[in-house]
Amino acid sequence: MYAVIETGGKQYKVQEGDVVFVEKLSASEGEVYTFDKVLAVSKEGGLVTGNPVDGATVTAKVLGHGKDKKIIVFKYKPKKGERKKQGHRQPYTKVQIEKINA
Repeated sequence: MYAVIETGGKQYKVQEGDVVFVEKLSASEGEVYTFDKVLAVSKEGGLVTGNPVDGATVTAKVLGHGKDKKIIVFKYKPKKGERKKQGHRQPYTKVQIEKINA
């Protein structure tokens, strides 16, 4: 059984036991977080879709927070001597999917 959840403007296909890196959540480490926006759930009868699916939730345990690898943003305009170099590290939350309630 799997589900498609939406969080942080992105969609993730998850199964029970999966460890997923999602956009930073406002939950502390070790806390249980519930994803309410479930877009699809696979059941014995087939795939159930909706936006969101009625009565479907996904519970996950927050394993930790962190930052991704640094990316370089370099802006440049030719013949003007204009250059700007920036770095960015996107924050994330590491969660483990515990239960798909459908």
